Amino acid sequence: MTQLFILLAQSVTGAVITIVTLLLVAALIGYFTAWFYAKSVYTPVIKGLETDKQNLISKVDGLNDDIKKLNGKVEKLNEKISKLEEEVEEKEKEIKHLKKPKK
Repeated sequence: MTQLFILLAQSVTGAVITIVTLLLVAALIGYFTAWFYAKSVYTPVIKGLETDKQNLISKVDGLNDDIKKLNGKVEKLNEKISKLEEEVEEKEKEIKHLKKPKK
């Protein structure tokens, strides 16, 4: 068994296999190092963004409630306006009736 390793160490094929193996190990080490670094750096950023998102969602819900309240007020004011317009028409009719010359 040791003779096989000695032959592989002395041959070109053995050198190629060794180099490829070392490159794969280096690539794996680099990948995991970068992954752990990115995880440690970006995890707090992501958590901060998630809390900002929750705050914004609650603000949007509050604004939607405000919109509903304002729409209700607008509807009430539009009803008042239509009633006042009807009163104005009635008063105009009364004025026309009073202005007619009596014979």
